[in-house]
Amino acid sequence: MECYNCGAPLTAEGYCAKCGADVKVYKRILHASNGFYNEGLERANVRNLSGAVESLKKSLQLNKMNIDARNLLGLVYFEMGDTVSALSEWVISKNYQGRNNAAGDYLNEIQNNPSRLDAINQTIKKYNQALIYCRQDSRDLAMIQLKKVLSLNPKLIKGHQLLALLYMQEGKYDQAKKSLRNAAKIDENNTMTLRYQKEVDSKLRESGSKKQKKEDLISYQSGNDTIIMPAHFKDNSAWQTILNIVIGVALGVAIAMFLLLPNIQQKAKGETNEAVKAANETISSKEQSIADLEREVTDLTAQVQQAKDDSQAIKSKLASYEQLLGAYAAYAAEDMDAAGEALGKIRAEDLDDGIRSMYDDANAKVKEKYLASAYQEGYGAYNKGQYDEAAEKLAKVVEMDETYQDGYALYYLAQSYRRVDNMTEALVYYQKVVEKYPGTERARMAQNILNANGQGDNADTRQDTTGQSPEGQQPEQPQQPEGQPEGQQEPQGE
Repeated sequence: MECYNCGAPLTAEGYCAKCGADVKVYKRILHASNGFYNEGLERANVRNLSGAVESLKKSLQLNKMNIDARNLLGLVYFEMGDTVSALSEWVISKNYQGRNNAAGDYLNEIQNNPSRLDAINQTIKKYNQALIYCRQDSRDLAMIQLKKVLSLNPKLIKGHQLLALLYMQEGKYDQAKKSLRNAAKIDENNTMTLRYQKEVDSKLRESGSKKQKKEDLISYQSGNDTIIMPAHFKDNSAWQTILNIVIGVALGVAIAMFLLLPNIQQKAKGETNEAVKAANETISSKEQSIADLEREVTDLTAQVQQAKDDSQAIKSKLASYEQLLGAYAAYAAEDMDAAGEALGKIRAEDLDDGIRSMYDDANAKVKEKYLASAYQEGYGAYNKGQYDEAAEKLAKVVEMDETYQDGYALYYLAQSYRRVDNMTEALVYYQKVVEKYPGTERARMAQNILNANGQGDNADTRQDTTGQSPEGQQPEQPQQPEGQPEGQQEPQGE
């Protein structure tokens, strides 16, 4: 026992030894609470559960912290079938004393059993539905619900009492008495149960005290005995007895089918609906799984493709940087051919901004020297009659700059292709000379060759040829163009 003021242990004196508070009345209250607890325990032991509830409530009114009384009250409620009230008391007890409290074990035992929790929920719902039916004066439906409730929770005293009351209203006192006996087995001294039993017994005595109407009797003497028998008594023959048995069996089967067949059909229908529902859920789950997997496959495919694209981009950048380094090395070694070829393989978009300016500068310098060197080599090969080599060199020059040397590179490339009998390529470049440099001797010679090969559309130029072939034409010698290589002249017939 602890002091209500400071929580110190109390001694036999009437005051607290620590804070000096007067605890005489407090002690008497605690003793009274314990007394009511002991009284409730004794009543519970003899199955006077309603009396135990009354005593335990008084104990808690005096001392709400009486954990033993509150736990016992929960047990009594649970034994009476009132699970909700029992759980409420145990939860309150658990909040007052968290450790070393039996209420925690009681709660865990119920909460860790899902089937029991489900049965408790179903009991509460069905009992409430039965009350609704009673208010609606639907006694048959109420009795059906109460029977389901009692099949789930046979200890629910309220259910037995309400069922007995419905039987009493229907005049079925025998069945009401049976329900009240079941309630009395749980709580022997329940006031409402005893009152209902008294009413049922009174009604049964009234119905039993009524005199039954006597049938008309016939009496006759058989020797010294008097035989009494009903006036309309008639003994059945054997075939009538058999017929009655057959009719009784047929009626019994028909009644059984009438009562059982709807339940069987309902059960089969319910099982079918559950199977269809389960199948639909399974199909839906599998479809969702398939959709998720397809999305994952799509995402992974996109990631793989992105990785491949990134890898290709990195490889392209590395190749461009390698070519740029090679171009610088060749430029430093004054190998303009190698430097030009290396720069031609570089993709400018692969270079960063800082490196791009270096590339542009180097490209301009190398391109200038490379074009000059390649053109000199191609033009020299052409003059030596090495037309294959001339075409190869001049093609590189034209590929980089078609206007180089004011179109001479373009013209001599066409001439080189014509010399090696590659007229398809030659005519392409002759056409370009005509388009880019009209009015020049180069353009006139190129147009003559195009006309001779059936691709010219300039009639005046065709007439100027006077029927001569391009090989025989001797164009006038123009002045040396600026930038033309040493020894280079305006093209003649060759």
